[in-house]
Amino acid sequence: MFPSSSRKAVVLLSGGLDSATTLYLAKAGGYRCHALILDYGQRHRKEVLAARRIARAARVPFQLLRLRFPWGGSALTDRSISVPVGRSLARIGRGIPPTYVPARNTIFLSLALAYAEAIGAQTVFIGANAVDFSGYPDCRPSFYRAMQKVFRAGTRAGVNGRTIRIATPLIRMTKAQIIRLGKKLGVPYELTWSCYQGRSGPCGRCDSCLIRAKGFRESRSPDPAGTFC
Repeated sequence: MFPSSSRKAVVLLSGGLDSATTLYLAKAGGYRCHALILDYGQRHRKEVLAARRIARAARVPFQLLRLRFPWGGSALTDRSISVPVGRSLARIGRGIPPTYVPARNTIFLSLALAYAEAIGAQTVFIGANAVDFSGYPDCRPSFYRAMQKVFRAGTRAGVNGRTIRIATPLIRMTKAQIIRLGKKLGVPYELTWSCYQGRSGPCGRCDSCLIRAKGFRESRSPDPAGTFC
């Protein structure tokens, strides 16, 4: 057990509302947070810029790590693959859409683990959600249970009995529940970006926009970022 005064965490921060809520929740829990922002060659840089703004608003230090997935395989990293638009909410979450980035969360968690072990953090927070989500396999609870075993077996900290914990506090919450929680925590949702497109404003038609709009609609509050609710 680590003394409470030394509780330190790495928070994966994407710029979306889930990761922003997770950061503010970790802060409210007394963690000294270090944000990790990944620029992995996605279709646009708006979410990276949003993540930086959120980290500054939360007054937490952040690392911006740039990498590329040159093999493509996702609509988010390969412009020859179209982003689905106009899907019904009933279809979203059924099957794996072309916006799935192969092994993205496996890679991101590994990088966060390396960062956490290097700075002596005890927890890695990720804003994964398996209720109102796009159907990605690396957002499911079973994936995080498996990765927790990797954290335990593949690090000096784990071998020495100080396993770095993966925290997924939002994983079983609806988007509306997440938004209500975030409003209580003072999350600046006006700074977040969820759209898969990189236009001047959210498209309102991609899966991420539709899920976000549903969340704000069900939480009975307007979206300060201006998505179509």
